[in-house]
Amino acid sequence: MCQIKDMSKQDVVIGEAAGSGDCCPPGDGGAECCAPLACEPLPESGAQELALLFKAVADPVRLRLLSLIACHDGGESCVCDLLDAFDMTPPSVSYHLKILREAGLISSQRRGTWVYYRVNPDVMTRMSAVLVPQPATLAAR
Repeated sequence: MCQIKDMSKQDVVIGEAAGSGDCCPPGDGGAECCAPLACEPLPESGAQELALLFKAVADPVRLRLLSLIACHDGGESCVCDLLDAFDMTPPSVSYHLKILREAGLISSQRRGTWVYYRVNPDVMTRMSAVLVPQPATLAAR
């Protein structure tokens, strides 16, 4: 079931601002963004930025869409391929793709009639880097 009505009205504007929070040094490119949660506390702006990213993938449909796009041959997927994987109307799938795109998790490119989606690896790396525990830090505690 689509959860559109359960979404809060927070703006999800990460795409342009990805890497602009206090946790990411300028010119970093986002690859080595925030220190893992077990190493040091996130600054407030970094926590808010990352929370919006995690909120975008906190829906089962969006998580599946992200996975389908990432696993597709060539690392990109046509929206026509994504529609077949869900028992939802095309506008509902498009809504979820829009949320992922606005969060900066995926990018899109129109080719003729169809739109192709690709995962943004820099944003995914940034999200995963903050969750990776550092064994040496955890052992010292």
